[in-house]
Amino acid sequence: MTPAEGSPVLVTGATGRIGRAVVDLLTDAGVPVRALMRRPESAATLPAGVEIVTGDLTVPESLDAALHAVGTVFLVWTAPPQTAAAVVDRLAARAQRVVYLSAPHRTPHPFFRQPNPMAALHAEIERLIAATGLDATIVRPGMFASNALMWWAAAIRGEGVVRWPYGAAETAPVDDRDVAEVIARILREDGHTGGDYVLTGPESLTQAEQVRVIGDALGRRLTFEELPPDEFRREAPEAARPAVDMLLAAWNAATGHPAYVTSTVSDLLGRPARTFRQWATDHATSFTGDPAR
Repeated sequence: MTPAEGSPVLVTGATGRIGRAVVDLLTDAGVPVRALMRRPESAATLPAGVEIVTGDLTVPESLDAALHAVGTVFLVWTAPPQTAAAVVDRLAARAQRVVYLSAPHRTPHPFFRQPNPMAALHAEIERLIAATGLDATIVRPGMFASNALMWWAAAIRGEGVVRWPYGAAETAPVDDRDVAEVIARILREDGHTGGDYVLTGPESLTQAEQVRVIGDALGRRLTFEELPPDEFRREAPEAARPAVDMLLAAWNAATGHPAYVTSTVSDLLGRPARTFRQWATDHATSFTGDPAR
């Protein structure tokens, strides 16, 4: 057990899609976990033995109890940027190491080089972490495979027609489970200080091909219909417009380019990264069952 002789690993974002899986993997490995929770009632689904501490990234002084006797922090930033500097200063004063879930905004590929407020926030938090001298590891997942559920499941459960822009844009979806396993390994092991890891799936696929792969997993023929970007933008909720504009710019820039693919998952885990086909097969029931479940 690496983290400071059994001291707990503090996990922020512990109920999110990556944080929750990281908590499970760490507890399964016998690593003590402390979860920072803004609302303690949200912790009901966390494994027994996880220590729950109330705190809020928007209130930096509320983190002191959570940081007591912690050696390593897994930081998932889930707040506005205003308190980032004060939070990072508190981490540096009390912890030895931080593993930060960022994004591939430094990656030399058009998909990741478009103006993006979230990329700017990640870059600023990375700068703040570096300035403190904390032992740091940056993890940069690309497009998550699970986005397919959020984007396409409703249409697939319906008539099986996915209307979506930039069907020819290629990405390399990374399985959320692989991201969580990489992070859990980094948190458990020494030797990752200074690491800057871009995580992708093992293959470049167009968005239309991804829909076809999901259809194969379901044993159904799905139809992909090209949706004009302006229509996609008009159909999006107002609150989602910044994210929609970011995605449209990225897909447009990526069209005509193979996706950026790394071997980092297999290098760190010692096994092949899961393919999008594996992910779709393992999650097939999520595209057919009751979405409320």
